[in-house]
Amino acid sequence: MISIKDLHKSYKMGSNSLHVLKGINFDVSEGELVAIMGSSGSGKSTLLNILGMLDLLDKGSYDLDGVPIKDLDETKAANYRNKFLGFVFQSFNLINYKTALENVTLPLYYQGMNRKDRENLAIEYLDQVGLKDWATHLPSELSGGQKQRVAIARAMVSQPKVLLADEPTGALDSQTSKEVMALIQEINSKGKTILIVTHEEEIAQMCSRIVRLKDGIIMEDQKNKMKKAI
Repeated sequence: MISIKDLHKSYKMGSNSLHVLKGINFDVSEGELVAIMGSSGSGKSTLLNILGMLDLLDKGSYDLDGVPIKDLDETKAANYRNKFLGFVFQSFNLINYKTALENVTLPLYYQGMNRKDRENLAIEYLDQVGLKDWATHLPSELSGGQKQRVAIARAMVSQPKVLLADEPTGALDSQTSKEVMALIQEINSKGKTILIVTHEEEIAQMCSRIVRLKDGIIMEDQKNKMKKAI
């Protein structure tokens, strides 16, 4: 599903250059639930940004579902993101003046789906995350856990190949974090490939594989006996 070979990424820092990723080799099979761990500055967010086509690699190769991800202008990157990827963020990134339903329909709007079909599909996905009855509520009327469930429904509604989650439990209390991870595990159990960037060991232990980065290098990549969230 994902194949990264000899990936390097540097950033210009004035007259200097910061080498963030230093030859990453990384493969993910379809249906894996992978935690990417590392302290601040380890390169995990940069790796996620490249996987999400939000940043470009300097050297190496990135293949996603058999498609080489290279030479992307913003239009092509946006089309690929829409086709391949769903995103879940720590801060939820919901639009405050739109209802839960309207937030979930957004990816389908950009795909050109008609209003009735996208609303029907959005309701279906809200139902899957247990929020069908909250469809007409604004984000301000939802708890943190409910907001993250809406964000997960929005990420899933376009049926992406891969779900990328950046600290999805970082803004949640421990019990709500477990509930959100239980939902992520349920989605994964149906065959969805999911990558989670986290600094929380407990969250990583709820994944079937843990990749640990340090100073832009993979220090450890191991299968894990996945702990059930709930």
